[in-house]
Amino acid sequence: MPSPTEISVPQLSRLIGVPDRPALIDIRIDEDFALDPPLIPGSRRHVFNQIEDWIDAYRTLKTIIICHKGKKLSQGVAALFRASGIESETLEGGFSAWAEAGQLLVKPDVITERDRQNRTLWVTKARPKIDRIACPWLIRRFIDPGARFLFVKESEVLQVSQKFNATPFDIEGCFWSHRGEKCSFDMMIDTFDLHSPALDHLARIIRGADTGRLELAPQSAGLLAASLGYSRMYRNDLEQLENAMGLYDALYRWCRDATGESHEGSSHRAGESL
Repeated sequence: MPSPTEISVPQLSRLIGVPDRPALIDIRIDEDFALDPPLIPGSRRHVFNQIEDWIDAYRTLKTIIICHKGKKLSQGVAALFRASGIESETLEGGFSAWAEAGQLLVKPDVITERDRQNRTLWVTKARPKIDRIACPWLIRRFIDPGARFLFVKESEVLQVSQKFNATPFDIEGCFWSHRGEKCSFDMMIDTFDLHSPALDHLARIIRGADTGRLELAPQSAGLLAASLGYSRMYRNDLEQLENAMGLYDALYRWCRDATGESHEGSSHRAGESL
């Protein structure tokens, strides 16, 4: 049983992908990281003995500190965080326990370069509908919570990408785009190796809505309708993105937890059993 300042692997697994989860800070030393380089989804790596360089970025956040075994490094950093007034826990058993439990892991070598604030920058064409909202949702919930997104004229996406060191997506001629019958969201699931029953189900819904194959999932038609509605509601693409994130949060939680429920007879309460 974890201590009051630890979180167990099953408890953390329920927080991955939800909008209000704590910040995950991976402080494994380079030698341990080289032995097992994948990352827990949404985590950021930091050098543990340079804490003064990055602690300020977490002043207002709840945090979970992750080292290789959940021992001295994470215990020490979490204690320093708490001494600085930052709510902080450690992962029981560390990264090793997470990996041994067969939980989701992200390949770090395919994550785009980060800026000085440890954030990724992405660019795509303006007036998003489905893929160009779904992909940012996946990136922020499973790859980089601080990711920033630029929406520009379609003819300028690749040039903006080069000039501003931003990763292009969902545009013809770039890596993160449609391939065959798969849409850009599918390609991100495949490339980041984020396959799970819930995300695979969500991907099928998104693929059906984005490619006009509404027969792929009964929910695809509803997602298409809602996406077109959001596009009409917001002229500002960033406002549309921020407001539509909740739609994908809800679809993900349905795919993960509620596919067997009807609208009647549920005793589940909001926020219960994340």
